[in-house]
Amino acid sequence: EQAVAVAGAVIGGILLFVLIGITAYLLWKKFCFLLSYEKLTSPIKTTNASTFFQDQTNSETQLKSTRSRSVPFIIPPTLHGRDWINLTNEEQVQEDSDPSMIPQSGPRSSFHSLAGAYVVGTINPELYKFPEDKSETDFPAGNIGRLWFSIEYEQESERLLVSLIKVRKLQPPADSCSPFVKIYLLPDERSYLQSKTKRKTLNPQFDENFVFQVSSKMLLQRTLKFLVYHVDKQKKHHLLGQVIFPLKNEVLTEDNKLVIWRDLEKENLEPPSEHGDIQFSLSYNDYLGRLTVVVLRARGLKLQEESHSVGVYVKVSLMNHNKFIKSKKTAAVLGTPSPVYNETFSFKVDQTELDTASLSLSVLQSTKGEKTLLLGRVVVGPFMYTRGKELEHWNEMISKPKELVKRWHALC
Repeated sequence: EQAVAVAGAVIGGILLFVLIGITAYLLWKKFCFLLSYEKLTSPIKTTNASTFFQDQTNSETQLKSTRSRSVPFIIPPTLHGRDWINLTNEEQVQEDSDPSMIPQSGPRSSFHSLAGAYVVGTINPELYKFPEDKSETDFPAGNIGRLWFSIEYEQESERLLVSLIKVRKLQPPADSCSPFVKIYLLPDERSYLQSKTKRKTLNPQFDENFVFQVSSKMLLQRTLKFLVYHVDKQKKHHLLGQVIFPLKNEVLTEDNKLVIWRDLEKENLEPPSEHGDIQFSLSYNDYLGRLTVVVLRARGLKLQEESHSVGVYVKVSLMNHNKFIKSKKTAAVLGTPSPVYNETFSFKVDQTELDTASLSLSVLQSTKGEKTLLLGRVVVGPFMYTRGKELEHWNEMISKPKELVKRWHALC
């Protein structure tokens, strides 16, 4: 009996000792938890859930008439296992700790986790909004429609993937409109791919995919051409507008799908002149003293050699009092009498020189024998050098500063 009593006393003492140890350990952990947060900035203080929501209600009431509301930025209590090192001005940063020290994962969206949290500051949501897409609403005066499409290129299969997305704000010749789109891959104008016809709508949604087979070597020499037609009750097709999109300036990969929109342009129904025509835009910035030329395209050129290796380019020269100042040229486009360029050049021209300066645009053809043949030329400038359409283009550029003025001109 004495041995049993002694054994019971020993076991009871051990259990009491273990209980005291566990209680002391829990009290120590709680004490360390309360002291684990240090002051980040001087005005910061702890808050609990009730006071936080009370302050938030008051602040929302005060900011009700303001333009934007701030969102509090809080350090949750779940980061109590992190170490912080002191910096200047009472700032702190988290120190790299042992990877095995992983903070406890608490409920991410639980409001009860706000107890004992630190409100570090606020975030203004207005600063993080995506810019508004104005392509659906911002239509310039005289707009006849806008077309959206996407392109990507599969290198292994050598396939150009074109997705026709939609067209908006069409201007049909009649009240109703049943549009469809033909897609060409220039310089091949004999074959095309065609979309379905959308009945009685000015804002057709197509969402159709098309595939062109083209080698990677020739890809950058090709140009996409979209023709938007309207079908009337007599099944006649009326061209509403077109989009010309050269591929030479685009980075086309399988991982890079480009979504693009372009405004429709009216087709030039006049037959080309004897030596062909060239289309370009002029703009003058009076503040910067900069003359900008955008060489767009040419048509009806009389090539000396019918070959895919024939390169045609445009040379733009700035003259002053018939004295050569500077020239720039486009990249050569191969194998087509209707090349598309879409290249921009700028020249430094003082406003006082606009009455004596002129621009000469020459269309040149390079041949196999490294010879250069002049296919045609046009000069635009003031009354001193030009008349007719060329003079009108120059004067319109001056009367509309910083605005691109686009026109066709006959080559001579």
